[in-house]
Amino acid sequence: MPGIPQEPTWRQALSGAQMLFVAFGALVLMPLITGMDPNVALFTAGLGTLLFQLTTGRQVPVFLASSFAFIAPILAAKGEFGLPAVLGGVVAAGGVYMLLGLAVRLRGPGFIDRLLPPVVIAPVIISIGLALSPVAVNMAMGKSGDGNTQLVPYATAMLISMAALLTTLLVAVLGRGLFRLVPILAGVAVGYGLSFAFGIVDTSAIAQAPWLAMPNFVAPEFHWGAILFMVPVALAPAIEHIGGVVAIGSVTGQNYIKKPGLHRTLLGDGIATSAAGLFGGPPNTTYAEVTGAVMLTKNYNPRIMTWAALFAIGLAFVGKFGTGLLSIPVPVMGGILCLLFGSIAVVGLSTLIRHQIDLSESRNLIIVSVTLVFGIGGMVIGNSEFSLSGISLCAITALLLNLLLPGGQGWRNKRLHEDQP
Repeated sequence: MPGIPQEPTWRQALSGAQMLFVAFGALVLMPLITGMDPNVALFTAGLGTLLFQLTTGRQVPVFLASSFAFIAPILAAKGEFGLPAVLGGVVAAGGVYMLLGLAVRLRGPGFIDRLLPPVVIAPVIISIGLALSPVAVNMAMGKSGDGNTQLVPYATAMLISMAALLTTLLVAVLGRGLFRLVPILAGVAVGYGLSFAFGIVDTSAIAQAPWLAMPNFVAPEFHWGAILFMVPVALAPAIEHIGGVVAIGSVTGQNYIKKPGLHRTLLGDGIATSAAGLFGGPPNTTYAEVTGAVMLTKNYNPRIMTWAALFAIGLAFVGKFGTGLLSIPVPVMGGILCLLFGSIAVVGLSTLIRHQIDLSESRNLIIVSVTLVFGIGGMVIGNSEFSLSGISLCAITALLLNLLLPGGQGWRNKRLHEDQP
């Protein structure tokens, strides 16, 4: 890539390992919450990153891994249709990215902004975070995600989860340098240590697991119900992807929206997500943690992401590693998720504020209000054969309201009118 000094191979490999380390905490939390195999998630993160690089000509220094936006629909669809059907929905969600990429290619980058303005995306993102909050709270109290089973005694669970949460908060706020980018790993380490001290960590499975093992790949099945759970949610990570591409461009001083082009980055994200579904992994997205690491280290060479991807694929075949991840007790993850799920909701609030969406205007108020109630309240529309609910329903609702209600350009012009004398 022009303008980027070439480092020795060993230094690129070391930087790649560092990038994987930064992304690792959030990468493995997604499969642990949804019951997927963490080794498969590692494999598909590495594979997805390589496919993204192939699609974009290895011009963008990003790492792709598990998207938290899909947690709610994966949990809901998995309970109703099973994991293979969920994976079929993941493949279809990748197809949405590809179609969006095609639309951008034909109509320009402004098409996304017209179809999905901030007033649509913001309440959907808020709904994702707040709808998941009961899962985090239940896990922090030692229960299963649905709250039906007490897995760890309440008092013990609260000590562990709050210690993990406090550690994550302190590292995020007070950490310096690269250490500040790994608050999740720090929280997991402290929580796991306490869990071990309290005797709630079962290490027998780790001892029995082989050092080298094939990840537990699962083939997808295509079921319309599961696909309709997953596909609408792809709209929010698509906007997240665009934000990630713009952010990494501002860090490196490159305009990736023009070269390699937003249509190619969306296509790369779509291919990576569909490939993940074919192997049994969660949907992929660009990771803000890695963008932060790129900014901190000022290492803009996309080759380091190739090394990070190769290390992720290599770790996927270490059997004891994946088994060790599965031994992390529920309260550890619950404490950290109290922060992460809240952070997702705050991103949505920030989107409303940053774009100065006027909620005193009836149109904006209606879109945000109905979307939030449908998403957080668990509204279901349909019957036993065909239904939409939760995040999927609120995404479609926000999109349709934006298309059907008059005055869709109001938010663009409001600031201009206010600034005029």
